[in-house]
Amino acid sequence: MSDSETASAASPASAPEGVGPTPARPAEVQEIAAGYAFSGPALDLGALLWDGQCLPDVQIRIPLPMLNRHGLVAGATGTGKTKTLQLVAEQLSAQGVPVFLADIKGDVSGVSAPGEAGAKVQERARDVRQEWTATGFPAEFYALGGLGHGIPVRATITSFGPVLLSKVLQLNQTQEQSLGLIFHYADQKGLELVDLKDLRAVVTFLTSDEGKQELKGIGGLSSATAGVILRSLTAFEAQGMSPFFGEPEFDTSELLRTASGGRGTVSVLELPEVQDKPQLFSTFLMWLLADLFHDLPEVGDVDKPKLVFFFDEAHLLFNDASKAFLDSITQTVRLIRSKGVGVFFVTQTPKDVPADVLGQLGNRVQHALRAFTPDDQKALKATVKTFPNSAYDLEEVLTGLGTGEAVITVLSEKGAPTPVAATRLRAPESLMGPVDPAALDQAVKASSLYARYAEAVDRESAYEKLTAREQADQAAAAQQAAARTEQKERPRQSRQAKGDGSVVEQVVGSGIFKSLARSVGTQIGREITRSIFGTARRGR
Repeated sequence: MSDSETASAASPASAPEGVGPTPARPAEVQEIAAGYAFSGPALDLGALLWDGQCLPDVQIRIPLPMLNRHGLVAGATGTGKTKTLQLVAEQLSAQGVPVFLADIKGDVSGVSAPGEAGAKVQERARDVRQEWTATGFPAEFYALGGLGHGIPVRATITSFGPVLLSKVLQLNQTQEQSLGLIFHYADQKGLELVDLKDLRAVVTFLTSDEGKQELKGIGGLSSATAGVILRSLTAFEAQGMSPFFGEPEFDTSELLRTASGGRGTVSVLELPEVQDKPQLFSTFLMWLLADLFHDLPEVGDVDKPKLVFFFDEAHLLFNDASKAFLDSITQTVRLIRSKGVGVFFVTQTPKDVPADVLGQLGNRVQHALRAFTPDDQKALKATVKTFPNSAYDLEEVLTGLGTGEAVITVLSEKGAPTPVAATRLRAPESLMGPVDPAALDQAVKASSLYARYAEAVDRESAYEKLTAREQADQAAAAQQAAARTEQKERPRQSRQAKGDGSVVEQVVGSGIFKSLARSVGTQIGREITRSIFGTARRGR
């Protein structure tokens, strides 16, 4: 850098005594610097890039209270999105805010271990004026159904609800409506759907001659639709998905924990073992968010979020989603802010996120985009249009950003968008890569949560109740047949036999055996309430 450039990059106050005043910076730089000069607590993202130079005294930040106004982290593969998540998670944890991260490729576990001060890290720290210190952060590791390195995360079928389950099973609108009817019936009759065999048992019952009578008042379930649902469940199980549903069910309040010393816990959901099942893990992430929404109280605007939730590979959630599903996502994102939860969607381009959802995301970190094809060019132009007025030629900047650089705009402390700022991001202080699997397993088993969730439990639920009912029906029928035989063989005791038969017939014809509406109490059903997504939690 030349002497004149050095002087231009320095602030006027930094000029040595006896030296003339430094040339004034461009008005655009001054405006950007003023836009990020927050007085309250904030996260430090990096230093401004302007005209090819990094200006370390112009720090780009995001106010801590604005993290629950949601955000988007986007960019092409390999541009540094994961490291940005790690950087933000570290600073949130340091300020006492719990964080949830989905680790799809298995390289986020390093957040729990101190980083390594290599040459590139030291160079980056100098560029952005960062006091870099190798630091590990408190973390808990989870795995869907226990597949992989982590504490098992399970949900009951009842809690998961018909809307999300339809997305996982890839049902059409008609089939989704029928599944909703099945859930409604189970809720009303107090039949808990804990795992897949419970749901299969209820579907099978409702398509039987006896079960069809149960749905007459609220609509029917066609044999064809029931067959599709049953086949989908069978295929789902054949892919090894059944461990994800069952008990003990994961309590999402675990995600709100802080560690000793006040740092927020970073909850990492390890997904490498199921990364080939995008419908499943993306929908499970939505269940976690919907369950939090269902349980958390309203808190309004807060000094810092209760939780920041990073929704990685967000496009998978929106692919082939029904209008009802998209409406539920939009409403959840809009309303969960007042419960103190911030949601960041992570994907490649803003066009991956529906407009109604994108409009709720106040903070933007856009990494580089590629423009190799006509579709790439179209996506680039669409991305530029989603930013407020900018002092940059964003089409040029977005295609020229290096790894670990991004275009940023956030909400100021007053809730107004800040000027667009090209930024060289800070380096994470934790390990930028996976920890050793043996060390990860050791950390999982040492967790206080491991004993609570490690072993699956199969208690009495819909399947057991229906099976017991069927066995009782068979026993009652056998008793009835025996009574008839006895009546024929002992005519002088026909009256008594008839009386016995009447007792048996009363039992067989009673609600205990003829109708699930009377065979199980409805108290459990009355306790079940469903949220926007149709998710539920009984007895929380």
